[in-house]
Amino acid sequence: MTSVFVVNSGSSSIKYQLVDLETEQAVVSGLVERIGEKGSDVADHAAGMRRVLADLGSEHSIDAVGHRVVHGGSDFTAATLITDRVEQQVDELSSLAPLHNPANLLGIRAAREALPNVPHVAVFDTAFHQTLPPDAYTYAIDTAVAAKHRVRRYGFHGTSHKFVSEQAAILLGRPLEQLKIIVLHLGNGASVAAIDGGVSVETSMGMTPLEGLVMGTRSGDIDAAVLIHLHRQAGLDFDDLDAMLNRESGLLGLTGSGDMRDVQERASNGDAAAEAALGVYRHRIRRYLGAYLVHLGGLDAVVFTAGVGENNSLLRRRTLAGLEFLGISVDPDRNEVPSKRPRFISPEGSPVAVLVVPTNEELEIARQTAALL
Repeated sequence: MTSVFVVNSGSSSIKYQLVDLETEQAVVSGLVERIGEKGSDVADHAAGMRRVLADLGSEHSIDAVGHRVVHGGSDFTAATLITDRVEQQVDELSSLAPLHNPANLLGIRAAREALPNVPHVAVFDTAFHQTLPPDAYTYAIDTAVAAKHRVRRYGFHGTSHKFVSEQAAILLGRPLEQLKIIVLHLGNGASVAAIDGGVSVETSMGMTPLEGLVMGTRSGDIDAAVLIHLHRQAGLDFDDLDAMLNRESGLLGLTGSGDMRDVQERASNGDAAAEAALGVYRHRIRRYLGAYLVHLGGLDAVVFTAGVGENNSLLRRRTLAGLEFLGISVDPDRNEVPSKRPRFISPEGSPVAVLVVPTNEELEIARQTAALL
């Protein structure tokens, strides 16, 4: 096996990469958008997949296809060969991820139809976090109700947390099995994971990707009674509340923009609402950082990754300010150096390493696909 075709299918898009396993580089990558939308010449995902394969051309061979699937519930703890039964299970899990699994399934079906003679593998965002202990994944509600409706913490961004923690171990020059790491995946979606010896023991996202940190358009943690209050007092129904929490909250709800770059620029120009939003954003990260340090019982590294984490030096510095008493500090010069490579941003000899490690979820999907096959 030399190449894996990685597919990340959205409700109206197909993002793809062809990964060369020898070099671990993307040979070809692209995006088909506006699938099925009015005025689009791509009627459905099957047509989108045909376009993708036409763009790849005959000069590129595909040995296997790795599919990103957001929610694997408790059924899937690792990458899994896709069969008709697995397709059915992914479909059944759509109730837990109605914004994601149906779209992922469209891509799976389109790719299996277009490429019937190669193996297809599902790589689940939730799988890495299936090592959480019951203390961490259990919600304190009626146990029969929770069991019947599969209510528990699952966690997400698992491919990123796994990839980044392994890269951090390489950078530190120590076996992953000996390390206690907190990974801050900060993008439009954001999550924290506590990783002990390569195993996820805590993570901020819950049954869905809504729980946890403040995100671009998602609220993160909120008192559940707020929803009851807004239903009774503001007349918001379930669809209204769903839209508000997932698409109209977070930085967008606080400032009118869900883009961290816009918010930070406005804050630097004296916008009080933007500065307040950044304070809420950082406060939530620090709350999880402290909690996870306690869960781990020590700490070897804090790792920033994803779009915001990798590129926003001011956010990194201000988020970790004043934590020297925990052995956590940021070297101002190292922190300001832009780079696409894994790197230290903590001072030399710091008790806790602070790292920036670019994530590569597509490569992780390709690796897991190849490892399974």
